[in-house]
Amino acid sequence: MPSPDPARRAVITGLGAVTPIGNDYPAFWAAAKAGASGGGPITHFDASDLDVRIAAEVKDFDAATGMDRKMARRMSRFIHFAMAAGKEAVADAGLDFSDWTPEQRDRGAVVVNTGGGGLEQVIEGSRITETRGPRFVSPFAIPALSGSMAACLLSMEYGLTGPVQTQVAACASSVITFLDALRMIERGEVDVIIAGGTEAPLLKMGFAALSNMGALSKRNDSPETASRPFDATRDGFLFGEGGAILIIETAEHALERGATIHAELVGAALTADAFHISAPEPSGRGAAMAMKRAYMDADLAPDEIDFVVAHGTSTPLNDATETKAIKTAFGDHAYELSVSSPKSMVGHLLGGAGAVAALVGLGAIRDGVIAPTINYTTPDPECDLDYVPNEAREAQVDTAMVNGFGFGGQNAVAVFKRFEA
Repeated sequence: MPSPDPARRAVITGLGAVTPIGNDYPAFWAAAKAGASGGGPITHFDASDLDVRIAAEVKDFDAATGMDRKMARRMSRFIHFAMAAGKEAVADAGLDFSDWTPEQRDRGAVVVNTGGGGLEQVIEGSRITETRGPRFVSPFAIPALSGSMAACLLSMEYGLTGPVQTQVAACASSVITFLDALRMIERGEVDVIIAGGTEAPLLKMGFAALSNMGALSKRNDSPETASRPFDATRDGFLFGEGGAILIIETAEHALERGATIHAELVGAALTADAFHISAPEPSGRGAAMAMKRAYMDADLAPDEIDFVVAHGTSTPLNDATETKAIKTAFGDHAYELSVSSPKSMVGHLLGGAGAVAALVGLGAIRDGVIAPTINYTTPDPECDLDYVPNEAREAQVDTAMVNGFGFGGQNAVAVFKRFEA
């Protein structure tokens, strides 16, 4: 049950984003409401010999948005995204850490997760080792590839000396940051947390592997319509990159400094399928259990959830299984829910996906607008819920659930609610 103590309630006060449809939160949210697609031809490398030649790339991004150019050259792209989104979120929250005492800094945490970290450093370092020799490998390669470095650099940027952590949980990674943040606040450990997820996985090897697995859409002639969650003609996900950062504070801390509160984080849960390295368990039992435990953790009844920001990858198995899981978790109320997948617009950001999905849920609560599932043209009998097709919808949303389901059967769910003092 959520605590009535404002020192143990977790609220959202800052938002930041770097995505294929916008390099800051306002641009992202405007594009999401408009149903924009981030899909396009791959430009990061020559993809002419691949079966899949499309992706949802972050466009016109300047790494110096989040860090100085010298450090940016030494670090990986997933870190660039986290630093830029983190700085935006801190500014949006109106936080100024410069005058914080050491004791205050001890109560500031950073939790930023990723699925793969700086994989490009491994590939480039291996290439240099083989072609030029070991002494030409960058001494910064190991820090730059480390999945924890995004969180560490954000802690250094703001001098936060409380918990700094990173977990790797494939596509569930960034939803887990919300559970960790909520528990830290409920235990009274911290006052402010920089939390979210980031990913820059668009490497040729990754496309080849996922294409051979059959996970990616092969709509090379129509990248804007390649991601089509819950549609009967879906054929795989659109590989994407980007991330998002949220500022999560105790309600007491936020109210004392007069911060704008976007919503409250009220519940979260984790479960496992214990079934397969990549396929979801067919009945959706594990995902359903995560949703049930999350709304129970929030002390909410099933019919008190208004909106589910779905994992919705656009793969045949995932979307049908998630639909089953929603029905199991919510019963008859499943048909009253609005369900939408932002992956239809931004593609699948792996470890960054859940944090970006949270922005959609928070925007619905704050602005009364549910972003659509675009490219929905052909209903699937196995996917028969209200997926908010193709156009945004104005609606009163008091509670939003965010789903994140990862390879290996990792299920993470978080629940956000309109804040009431």
